[in-house]
Amino acid sequence: MIRVGIVGGTGYTGAELLRILLRHPQVSISAITSRGEAGQPVSEVFPHLRGSLDLCFTEPNPDALAACDLVFFATPNGTAMQTTPELLGRGVRVIDLAADFRLKDVALWERWYGMPHQCPELLAEAAYGLPELNREAIRDARLVANPGCYPTAVTLGFLPLLEQQAIDPTWLIADVKSGVSGAGRKATTGLLMAEVGESFKAYSVSGHRHAPEITQNLKQFAGVDVELTFVPHLVPMIRGIETTLYARLTDTSIDLERLYAERYAQEPFIDLMPGGHPDTRSVRGANLCRIAVGRQGDGGAVVIVQSVIDNLVKGAAGQAVQNMNLMFGVAESTGLEGLALLP
Repeated sequence: MIRVGIVGGTGYTGAELLRILLRHPQVSISAITSRGEAGQPVSEVFPHLRGSLDLCFTEPNPDALAACDLVFFATPNGTAMQTTPELLGRGVRVIDLAADFRLKDVALWERWYGMPHQCPELLAEAAYGLPELNREAIRDARLVANPGCYPTAVTLGFLPLLEQQAIDPTWLIADVKSGVSGAGRKATTGLLMAEVGESFKAYSVSGHRHAPEITQNLKQFAGVDVELTFVPHLVPMIRGIETTLYARLTDTSIDLERLYAERYAQEPFIDLMPGGHPDTRSVRGANLCRIAVGRQGDGGAVVIVQSVIDNLVKGAAGQAVQNMNLMFGVAESTGLEGLALLP
């Protein structure tokens, strides 16, 4: 059994991580920490787990976490980097679901996240946890930086085109929409149902902190600098991310559906929808990314890619478990076979 600990188990991502891990046949949950809820039974904070988990939240304890094989950090940005060096030194592997280890450039990270990085020496070592891009590095990693939800959806959408140099890397547009759970489990006026319901808006138009992460990914497999316009939107739903991506083809004769089918043929969590229009509810609760690709008009110079994920699953907790499976030599889909929820 893989003994796991979860630091920061009271947010939406922590709750989703618990839901998935409790169905995993090779995992034993040893510790769940929360400073605010220490001593409380987990099932009182999350009633949907009643009868499935008999643990209480505890204060973070380095010795208890060091007894784990793997620790997940489902914490705000800036938390994991304070404890990760000690855990690694004690032989514990770490998956950070926040952004502490996603960017390789420490100056860029500090500019976007507004704080000094506590262990910049680990940035080069951390494996970026997008299996479809980085599977072999994840297998051998001590430390995995789980991708952001927006970067997951955008990267998987653009990946086949940029790898084959089929599009102009200087003209990329990502028009992305997210449900409100992507902002976390906190009391914020702008996220109240009365504020979000029956409304739709763009935000962080001048620059979102996921933009440098997306650009870092795209540059990695494009092999050249890229120019990306990325605009996120908040929509009145709880879960889900929909991305509509635009790019200019360098070869309009290319068979787009074949390109995507060949690139993702062996990927267990990519579902291609030829001629379709994937919607967010079709992946709700599932560790899937559904993708459709097409173009408009006779010229067809602009390719349009749609990709959808559940931001809490493939965009966070599910992908983290997928990474854990790779790190411990477990079949990649173990614990992640659940179907999407409908309606």
